Amino acid sequence: MTEGISLRPIGVIRSTLRSLAEAPRQGAECAPDAWLEVDPAFARALRGISAGDEAIVITWLHRADRSVMEVHPRDDHKNPLTGVFATRSQDRPNPLGLHRVTVREISGTRLRIGPIEAIDGTPVVDIKAVWGGTE
Repeated sequence: MTEGISLRPIGVIRSTLRSLAEAPRQGAECAPDAWLEVDPAFARALRGISAGDEAIVITWLHRADRSVMEVHPRDDHKNPLTGVFATRSQDRPNPLGLHRVTVREISGTRLRIGPIEAIDGTPVVDIKAVWGGTE
C-alpha cells in the first residue's frame, strides 16, 4: 500500500442544502445548483472551463462514516446488505463523491454548477472535464 497519500482541497461547495437530510441522493433527483468556490491559488487551473461545459466534480464527503463496509442500498432495508464498493453510499473508507454537473456561470474563481446534491461546506478535491471522445 502507498503510505502518505494526502488530498488538498481546491475549493468548497456553497449550497442552499444545509444538512444531509435535505440533500437528494443523486444530483438528478431534483438537486439544486450551487456555487463551487475555487481557492484563488488554483485560478490558473480553471483556464479552458466555460459556461455550458460538463464536468465531474470530486468532493470529500466530510460527514461520512469511514468505518462502514456494508449498507442497504438507498437506506432501504428491503434491499440486501451490499458492500459499499458496489454502491454509491457516502459512507465508505475513502468518502469521495462524484458529481456530473453542468457549469452554468463563471464569476472569477466561482463556478455556478448543477445539479449537485453536495451540502454547503463540502470540500472539493478536483474537477475533471467530461469529454465526448478520447484525449
